[in-house]
Amino acid sequence: MSRLPKIDLIAGWDCYDWRNARTILQFGHADEWRDIIEVLTSARLPHSAISAKGGSKTETATAIDSEFYKRGWIEKKFETKIVVDEIESESPTHKVDCFKGKIALEVEWNNKDPFYDRDLNNFRLLYDLRVADVGVVVTRSTELQQWLHRRRVEFGRDASTFGGSTTHYDKLEPRIVGGGAGGCPVLVFAMTPAIYLDDRDLIPSD
Repeated sequence: MSRLPKIDLIAGWDCYDWRNARTILQFGHADEWRDIIEVLTSARLPHSAISAKGGSKTETATAIDSEFYKRGWIEKKFETKIVVDEIESESPTHKVDCFKGKIALEVEWNNKDPFYDRDLNNFRLLYDLRVADVGVVVTRSTELQQWLHRRRVEFGRDASTFGGSTTHYDKLEPRIVGGGAGGCPVLVFAMTPAIYLDDRDLIPSD
């Protein structure tokens, strides 16, 4: 059982709230809240995207990012510095996948799980600097992770593609509870098999 409160928001997604992130987002950042609900409500997980090969970013993550970019979100890297006794040291953040109106959103669909540490540290730093009010992680549920692993041959994948070290909720939850995001409120959306779309009949044959 998750140590984060689970909330019922979007069909096909498991949603978890840390430090009242949902309330802050919904009532303090209504436009960004609406974007998130609309994008994830319409999101699907096509067979063709799961079975696609190569690329630095999966089709699934790219499709979600693109929908946010259409709504004015941007990929953002912040240039930050630490000053000690008038001596400056650069401390730049990693890029945030999607940023808008003090909401930082990361999409982690099929990365190695240490990427969660990077994302949460980004949230912590941006929250402490009062640049971000909430961090949002869009990822896979552990149920979906296991479902994909069982069907990996059908998707033309080997066992390592959906292995235990890739990003899914059970890898993220202890990092949040352990303080990885500091005081930053975090809202997690974990996709489930319910949004899978078998589009093989729609793909033209060679």
